[in-house]
Amino acid sequence: MRRELVDFLRAAYQVSIRRACGVLQANRGNYYYQSRKSEQAALRSEIKEIASTRVRYGYRRIHTLLRREGWQVNHKRVYRLYCEEGLQLRNKTPKRKVSAKLREDRTTPEAINDIWAMDFVSDQLFNGQRLRLLTIVDVFGKLCPDIGVGFHYRATDVIETLDQATKRYGLPKTIRVDNGPEFISKDLDLWAYAHGVELDFSRPGKPTDNAFIEAFNSRFRQECLNTARFLSLDDAKSKIESWRMEYNTFRPHSAIGNISPAEFARLSAQVNLS
Repeated sequence: MRRELVDFLRAAYQVSIRRACGVLQANRGNYYYQSRKSEQAALRSEIKEIASTRVRYGYRRIHTLLRREGWQVNHKRVYRLYCEEGLQLRNKTPKRKVSAKLREDRTTPEAINDIWAMDFVSDQLFNGQRLRLLTIVDVFGKLCPDIGVGFHYRATDVIETLDQATKRYGLPKTIRVDNGPEFISKDLDLWAYAHGVELDFSRPGKPTDNAFIEAFNSRFRQECLNTARFLSLDDAKSKIESWRMEYNTFRPHSAIGNISPAEFARLSAQVNLS
């Protein structure tokens, strides 16, 4: 029984709690009952703090540390709170990747260059020769810093494209990527570490972890790849770059008030300076 329903009947018909519970055929004891269970906010906070600083500790080691600190709590409660906080869903990161983001909540970008998203798209020339396209998008400003085009794309090619993009628009704080071989390479990890960029890897089988790049790739395919015919690699680069410029400077984007990403970036800069 919901207390709200009883309160609604009392207010609407000016009846007593006994009468309202009788109409609903509910026990009055359930209406008066108040849970004595503690929210355990302090314990939850302590578990999250331990998990964030010791990212490879499971709930059993966290329980041991809590007992050392004087918490009189059994492992079953620690496990329940551990699961409710989502700490068992770890972002599995490649081994020896110093720039990888470990078990932390996804943050929402608050400014341009806070978070970029990056992914690959496949297409082909008119003769069937395959193309690999590296798409990069600013999650906050919706601007596309660059789209790399090539027949093959290795980690060194990813770094070259990122260098071009960062020369134009500056370095991002975080780049969201999947677990593709080009993104988990030591070369990209070293580049990210040298430039102070954090690599935020999606969980395997969780494309929603990098949802915005998936949405951008869908628009890119519908508006550019499906409408253009590429005669050569240079022709593909030219047409894709023309679409990227139109996307940045002309195409209205509903998420930023139906203005272009370039206009939004300009307005954001003015707001930050004022």
